[in-house]
Amino acid sequence: MPIEVDPIRVRELVGAMTDALRRLRELGATPEAEFLADFRNTESAKYLFIVATEAAIDLCNHIVARQGSRAPESYADCFTALADLGLIDDDLSLRLRQMARFCSLLVHLYWRVDNSRVYEAIHTSLSDVESYIRAVLDRLQLG
Repeated sequence: MPIEVDPIRVRELVGAMTDALRRLRELGATPEAEFLADFRNTESAKYLFIVATEAAIDLCNHIVARQGSRAPESYADCFTALADLGLIDDDLSLRLRQMARFCSLLVHLYWRVDNSRVYEAIHTSLSDVESYIRAVLDRLQLG
């Protein structure tokens, strides 16, 4: 059974994620000491993580709503709902839920975020977003 979505909205959100990932990779190419020494690097990376994560959540909510699935209880729970629909696997869902919680930390408890954790996330979490994009585009047959 095909999944009915707004392909323009999907491509718009995928574009936002892809652009943020590209910029985060550029920042991640900076040696860690240099990255941490310049607030422009750390603050840019935080913002770009928020952009990528919010776009991923928006895409998730769009798909879940179009499927008439249960309403997610939180941003992180949206990825559980997406796994329940069979669009992503449970492991990826778990990693995306962690990313959503990290984004929430960046937005609401920003003063608690260790900038070295941001640098680490650049090197460990971006591939999860790329896997998410591929999985969704493949499943929606928009790839």
